[in-house]
Amino acid sequence: MAGLAIVHGRARSGVRAPEVTVEVYMSGGLPRMSMVGLPQAAVRESKDRVRAAIRCAQFEFPPRVTTVNLAPADLPKGGGRFDLPIALGILAASDQLPRTALAGHEFIGELGLAGELRAVDGVLPAALACGEAGRVLVVPAANGAEAALARDVDVRVARTLSEVCAHVSGQRPLPKATARRGATRGSSS
Repeated sequence: MAGLAIVHGRARSGVRAPEVTVEVYMSGGLPRMSMVGLPQAAVRESKDRVRAAIRCAQFEFPPRVTTVNLAPADLPKGGGRFDLPIALGILAASDQLPRTALAGHEFIGELGLAGELRAVDGVLPAALACGEAGRVLVVPAANGAEAALARDVDVRVARTLSEVCAHVSGQRPLPKATARRGATRGSSS
């Protein structure tokens, strides 16, 4: 039975990374997807990236009425950083992924049409904030070194949506992010 799924992510607001709750609700009716919560153009365009990535990852894009709410509504949301949490929310709301496994994680990443994860900016502030919230952060592999600069934060990296789904399903854990050799917080390397 389709329903409601909640996924945690982070926006970028200067040097801050405020939490964004991605709520995905599915119901009957003619298939369509709407996005609310002050999404900017790049976020609204995620519908097409997410749909293609889900199909390329060998999952079904549900033929349902899908509403995606990015809360809080008064916080502007830009870029492709919400693609991954939106895709996971759709998969969980349609019972293709376990909803309970999403609760202890935060997800950030732009999706390519084939399901690959692309780097986004501002990952270090998101990792620090995620650590304060006590959650595991999942980021694209290309962001791993930056996110690993946040000490004592469990950061995992993935190359594809399929890898993240296998991690969430408990089939194959994602590797931990590692900082570049010699890099420390505050360094310019």
